Amino acid sequence: MATATLPNLAALRGHPSYVWRAGQERRFNLVERCVPLAGKRILDIGCGMGMYVRRFRDRSDTVYGIDVEADRVTEGAKTLPNLAAGVGEYLPFADSSLDVVFLHEVLEHVDDDAATMREAYRVLRPGGHVVIYVPNRRYFFETHGFYLGKRFVFRLLPLVNWLPDRLRRIFVPHVRAYWYGDLQRLFQPLGMRVVQHGYVYPGFDNVVARSPRVGRIIRAVCHMAENTPLRAFGLSHFLVLQKPFG
Repeated sequence: MATATLPNLAALRGHPSYVWRAGQERRFNLVERCVPLAGKRILDIGCGMGMYVRRFRDRSDTVYGIDVEADRVTEGAKTLPNLAAGVGEYLPFADSSLDVVFLHEVLEHVDDDAATMREAYRVLRPGGHVVIYVPNRRYFFETHGFYLGKRFVFRLLPLVNWLPDRLRRIFVPHVRAYWYGDLQRLFQPLGMRVVQHGYVYPGFDNVVARSPRVGRIIRAVCHMAENTPLRAFGLSHFLVLQKPFG
């Protein structure tokens, strides 16, 4: 993984969400179908400026968010409570104190994904859920930009995620993408139960904004593909895990 010395912070940490759009709403709805949210104690790891925190607060008054970038948290805290700077590897919560831990496109950026999963497990009460969206290694493009030598290029790069790890890291040293087996190696040692595993295609909100008719057709076709074997090529894994009772 890359370190904070990389010249482009967006390459290392990703872009926070500034506007709530159809793609985020769809992902939120998928979570709500699988996990009880009403009145629950919820933590968003990697919350950015709190877009999902704000949406979760429509279901519960006890929602927290942490992010490694203090300036994003400071901006979000102007309108939201319970945001703080922090890292997923060291969560400032007591054991078994939360009902839901949400990791939306953040596990690929943390320094230690296994430690982050162990912390998510620790702070969950028995029966609580971890909800993960994370880049899918089968997706046709790397969406976080890439490096040509020392030069960072923020463009889609086709098929690089299909390369062996050693070759992929030449172009994409700053962010992970996951096969399902990679995710299993993170949660199976914890004994967590898989409630849901699927794949989601992009929301194509930018395409819809530029070309509404074309964008909606592309969106509809790709979302239909989620119900076929082509779902395995979706942009992100959608994974819901449950901590064992007792």
